[in-house]
Amino acid sequence: MKKREQIKRKDNVVYFPGIEKRLTVKGLESLEKKKFNEAITLLEEARELDQDNDDILIGLVLAYFEAGSFKKAKVLANEMLLKGIGDYFQMVDLYLTVLIQLHEYQEIVSTIEVLLEEKEIPPEKHDHFITILQFSRRMAENRQPAEVEVEIPPEVQALNLLSTNNLNEQLLVVAGLAEKNIRPYLEEIADYLKDETGHPFLKTMLLTLLKEQEINKELVVDKFFEKKPFIPTELPEVRVLPRMIEVKALLEDRLESENPGLFENTIGMVERTFFISYPFELEPANPAAWAAAFHILAQEYLGIEPEISKIASEYGTEPKEIEQAREQIEIIEKISYPNI
Repeated sequence: MKKREQIKRKDNVVYFPGIEKRLTVKGLESLEKKKFNEAITLLEEARELDQDNDDILIGLVLAYFEAGSFKKAKVLANEMLLKGIGDYFQMVDLYLTVLIQLHEYQEIVSTIEVLLEEKEIPPEKHDHFITILQFSRRMAENRQPAEVEVEIPPEVQALNLLSTNNLNEQLLVVAGLAEKNIRPYLEEIADYLKDETGHPFLKTMLLTLLKEQEINKELVVDKFFEKKPFIPTELPEVRVLPRMIEVKALLEDRLESENPGLFENTIGMVERTFFISYPFELEPANPAAWAAAFHILAQEYLGIEPEISKIASEYGTEPKEIEQAREQIEIIEKISYPNI
């Protein structure tokens, strides 16, 4: 005779047997459809009924991450690591990915150093973690390149960035450059930047490293079917792009106090978009049109039907400009970040 499932109760509410499984399935389906806030709601409810379910918790971390709730994703991923829930090294990778988005490079360094001290890293993952460690140390220390010219070795191993379509492999190669003098690789980096098949995320990382090492050579960058020459030393810092700051300020004025959850999700989308599109300034030039477009998309992701004409009026911009910005945001959102 089949054993009956135990009835679950919480705060005097009786839940039907198997409700957490149905919530989990629906939550993961919403995650797959990029309805991240809907996924969060469903998976949080499922978690209330099944605290240590791997599928629920991993899905919830991913939903938090994709919705831009990086701090919540960090707390939950760390909790899972401490409790030993899920595949350990899968969770370590996920935790490090979240920390990168939070720019918490010192925490990345500390985490990987502990793994190295305990000699727990499998041989096949050793190089992977060492490369991330080197990159994070560089970012944490924010070291400046030496003023004296560094001698370039006569033979340098090629990066081969264009010889593989594996984004993880490319990311490791680019991250490994943080600990090196980048000048011997300039020709190959220049080829990657101007190649239309190169990933926009990796191109931003390369430009950031070139700027750090004070490369003042003109390089052509191809992103989103546009090519333009740039000099890395003359580029603004990716975290303080003037238009991004203006867009954030407009959204803060209208959303932070009125709807903090919507504001948090919107800001995550803003940062992803400007990071991926860097160093191009996409049209329209009007920051208000971008702020309105981000506001509308964030509402749609939450399942709210936006009043486009009303939002356009609030931001003092035209629906045509908003639609132009929106189309580009949606393209960039589909690209997103490559996984580590």
